[in-house]
Order: sequence, then C-alpha cells, then structure tokens
Amino acid sequence: MCNVVLAWRGKLPGLAAASFCLLFAVAAPAQPTLTKFDAPGAGAGPAQGTTVSTINAAGAVAGYYKDSTGLAHGFVRAPGGAITTFDATDGGAGNGQGTFAESINAAGAIAGWYADAGAVTHAFVRDAGGAIAIFDAPGAGANPDAGQGTKAYGMNRAATIAGFYCDAKNVYHGFVRAADGTITTFDAPGAGTGINLGTLAWSINTAGVITGFYRTADAVSHGFVRAADGAVVSFDATGAGTAAGQGTNPVSINAAGAITGSYIDASGVTHGFLRTPNGTNTSFDAPGATATLPNSINAAGLVAGYCTTVDEGFVRGAQLVTFHVGGKFGTWATSVGDSGAVTGYYIDDSDVPHGFLLTP
Repeated sequence: MCNVVLAWRGKLPGLAAASFCLLFAVAAPAQPTLTKFDAPGAGAGPAQGTTVSTINAAGAVAGYYKDSTGLAHGFVRAPGGAITTFDATDGGAGNGQGTFAESINAAGAIAGWYADAGAVTHAFVRDAGGAIAIFDAPGAGANPDAGQGTKAYGMNRAATIAGFYCDAKNVYHGFVRAADGTITTFDAPGAGTGINLGTLAWSINTAGVITGFYRTADAVSHGFVRAADGAVVSFDATGAGTAAGQGTNPVSINAAGAITGSYIDASGVTHGFLRTPNGTNTSFDAPGATATLPNSINAAGLVAGYCTTVDEGFVRGAQLVTFHVGGKFGTWATSVGDSGAVTGYYIDDSDVPHGFLLTP
C-alpha cells in the first residue's frame, strides 16, 4: 500500500525518476518517502503549528512550533521519528516570543535564539543531552521596542556558532562563538553603521568559514565570506542590483565552501545563485517562479529552497525540481542533508504550518 501521494515535477538528483508533472505514489523503498509531522503541543490556528529549520547528517530535524497562544517552543525530531520539545530559559510568555531552533550539527547539538518576556533576543546552544547554555554577543542591545539582541543561526561539527546581533543603535554585527564560549565579533569592510544596516552572518561550515551579507550605507546588500582566521572577502552575485533594497543575500555554505542564496536584480526580481569555492557565480530560477529563494546547500552541492507564484519547494542538482507537499499556501524546503533528505514545512488551507521530511 502506498504511504503518501506527492505532486512532483521533474527528477530529483540521486533519487528515482519521476515523469515530468506526473502525480505518483511514494511506496517503493527506491523512491523518495514523504513524512508529514507536527510537534506535540503545536497549535492549530493560523500562524501557529510546526516550522522546520534544519536537518543534520544523521537525519535528525530541528525547528520550532507555536502553541495555541502563539508562544514558540523548540523541538528536535530523531531519525526514528520521536520528537522532544524544549524551551530556553526565560523564553517569553506571549505571542511571537519563545524559543526558535535554527541549526543542528552532526552530534545533535542545536543552536538558535529566544525572545524573552521583554522581546529582547538572546542566543542559545543546546547539547545532545539537553543542557542549554544562554549567551549574548558583547555589545548586543537590550531595547525591547527595537528588536535588539543576539541571534544564532549556523553551527558546525565543532559546535562553533555563527550569527549576528543588533546593538543599541540598531546596527547589525556578525559574531562567531567557539565551543569553549569565546565570542568574536566582526564587521564586513564597508558595512553601514546606520539603523538596520551592518553585517549579518548566517552559516558556518566545518572549516569555520562563515557566509552572510552586509548592508552598506546605501542599503544595498553584498555577500561576504569570512575565513576561520578572520579574513573577510566580499562578493556580489552576477546581475545583482545596486539600488536600495537590492543586492546579494547568501544564506548557506557547505563543507567545500560552495555558497547559495538569492539576489535581487535592478528590476526588483529575486533569483537564486550558486557560488563555487573558486568564486564563480551561477544564477538560476525555478520554472514559472517570480522569485527563487535558496535556503540550504549540502556537501554534494544540492540546493533546497522555495519559489513564489507556484509556491513550491525545490531541489537543484544537475537539474532543478519543484515539488508541492500539500495545502494551498505553499511548501518551504528549508534544509537539505548530506544524505539528500530534504526537510521543511508546508502551510495548509487554514494557514497552519506542518513539518515534512522527504527521504531517499
């Protein structure tokens, strides 16, 4: 008997072939398997539910869910399907507050951030045993009305964490936190020093290389790569616009140093890009999409993301494949593991998000 029915468009690299725009049943072990899931306690109202952020090499998935009050809680889903929920210390008590898990490494440690009862954000790291350490980058602001504080987004095998903080003047700065707790802050050369400008670090690989973007004084975004020794190189995707609100926005780097993300061109259209370790940039678009937004790249160079208009997830390898898990409000592929497993969430007809895992 078939487990699920999945709308698939194209052929997923590394998985069994599927005819273009053919609706096929996922049953045979050689074909991809779709699993839908919700964290225990997830609310069933609009903008509540389960949001998946990340997957590690073992297939463990982490993210957050919002309960019926709108409060966020972290969760980790083991490869076998068991889900454990958790909260960071003082993780807030109201709508939009709480705990947000963003990255899980090979050992099962999780990094993320939480918004406290005053709506100030703080970073956390949760080890595989469940112990949680809270930290703030030096210089992080504490004004609850301005969205100040510290957010962790990327973590590698060594538990080195990358992220950014917003200071008391509402300027962003990058940081890297070593496993021993030592925090180093940094700014990309040329980063602006005005409100909502500055440096935002998003992803770190096994070698400690960090990518992200910075906004200059003219509010244009540019990509950067920061080596483990602290040297920073900036870059722009081919075709990136140079007006305010345009530019290059990297979000993920793999072990080899390949980077993916999106850029906004001079016409205001968003495209995906892939930057090889030697600096070569290739742009791409999902078929029929008005915006293509990559979220993750794995060791083999597979890219996963989301495309608008068609509101579907996509995976890009030798070719780009779009897919729709369910619901009229779209499918977001947020992370692709080294095994080729893809995770993310979809939003149902009632505007409630639910997690999914697509495995080879």
